[in-house]
Amino acid sequence: MQFSIVFLALALAVASSWAGNVPAPPTGAQKQLVCYYDSASFVKEGLAKMVIDDLEPSFQFCTYIIYGYAGIDRDSFKAMSLNQNLDLDLGKGLYRTVTRLKRKYPNVKIMLSVGGDRDIETGEDAKDLPNKYLQLLENPIGRQRFINTIYALVKTYGFDGVDMAYQFPKNKPKKVHSGLGSFWKGIKKSFTGDFDVDENSERHKEQFTALMREIKNELRPDNYLLSATVLPNVNSTKFFDISSLNSYVDFVNLAAFDFYTPERNPELADIAAPLYPMADRNSEFSVDSVVQTWLRYGFPSNKINVGISTYGRPWKMTDDSGDSGVPPVAKVENNAPKGEHTQIQGLYSWQETCSMLPNQDNMYAKGAAAPLKKIMDPQRRSGVYAYRAADKKGEHGVWVSYEDPDTAAEKAMYSKSHNLGGVALFDLEYDDFRGLCVGEKYPILRAIKYRLLN
Repeated sequence: MQFSIVFLALALAVASSWAGNVPAPPTGAQKQLVCYYDSASFVKEGLAKMVIDDLEPSFQFCTYIIYGYAGIDRDSFKAMSLNQNLDLDLGKGLYRTVTRLKRKYPNVKIMLSVGGDRDIETGEDAKDLPNKYLQLLENPIGRQRFINTIYALVKTYGFDGVDMAYQFPKNKPKKVHSGLGSFWKGIKKSFTGDFDVDENSERHKEQFTALMREIKNELRPDNYLLSATVLPNVNSTKFFDISSLNSYVDFVNLAAFDFYTPERNPELADIAAPLYPMADRNSEFSVDSVVQTWLRYGFPSNKINVGISTYGRPWKMTDDSGDSGVPPVAKVENNAPKGEHTQIQGLYSWQETCSMLPNQDNMYAKGAAAPLKKIMDPQRRSGVYAYRAADKKGEHGVWVSYEDPDTAAEKAMYSKSHNLGGVALFDLEYDDFRGLCVGEKYPILRAIKYRLLN
């Protein structure tokens, strides 16, 4: 009997020794890493073009791929591809090509997103057209058509669910006023009141909840997923019944960035997506404020994904902007040079921003090619920016607020420390998916994944 006990103890000791060489299983639920893929990147020119071979490496890191974007037909309210020639060909279309990657990466779920600020109508009369997303909510027959057709797209092309990146009206940008300006604004407000982007927002909030319930009922028999994306500068409490949505969505993705952009704030440059509220700024303009709003209204923390952008927002510094670069920077313009690859006004991909920071290729450059000076927040509460003051002729000035692998990792750590569901990355095409900056593909995505796992 004594021999048996000794033998058992030795066996347990050996087993314990073996176990020490095996990584311990992860504790708690796996953190989500939701990655947005905008298929419009497939048809871009040059180095901005992102084909499937460029997309596939991201599947090693992402738990969800959000394929964007589908839209809504104004006349019929049917869900539709925004680029049918690209998406829908049953043999070679991108819908099939992307969802077919699940065979190789069975743990990755691929969802089809609707809206995403991409369902934009153009033409002379477009600006006068009513918001079709609000019209859909008002139309019971249209809602059913939309539900039937979005379900058909998911079923036909092999998606795992639907993401509703609903295009609600945006908050109007808030200006920074001097003391006298604030006084005059108060006088004016007493006569005119606040500008309301949607006078029927309470009704639309109820109708959106009903739409999400109806979509979920349609998707549930097939175990399809349903998520909601809150787009930048959309008021969560105005348009989302936060506590009720919990019953219908698997998770929400909070696009907590673009609080300041050159388009919205053409005369004032500031940090686009601070982690915490900054002094003397609107307290709502931070990642933490957006997250705390959803928590305060009772939404489960483990279903909230913190949205992180992969791009920068540049302004042109003028000779009146000063040379300190300390934000907020006044007397700027929405006229910074376009990125070499993306060619989009007011937006730099991470690769484009990275190439403008000090490196071996630009250390002696002058003028428009001179490197930007990078300024970090030592407390890691606001973010990072870089700038080059205008020269004596008032030229070549640039100020850019951006995300890099370090700031993105800090926000991933915030998500983890607050027991949130994970991170939503907007989006893959603006990360350095070619590895041109430091020789590593998807550096922001990698930094987020590493922080979520460790």
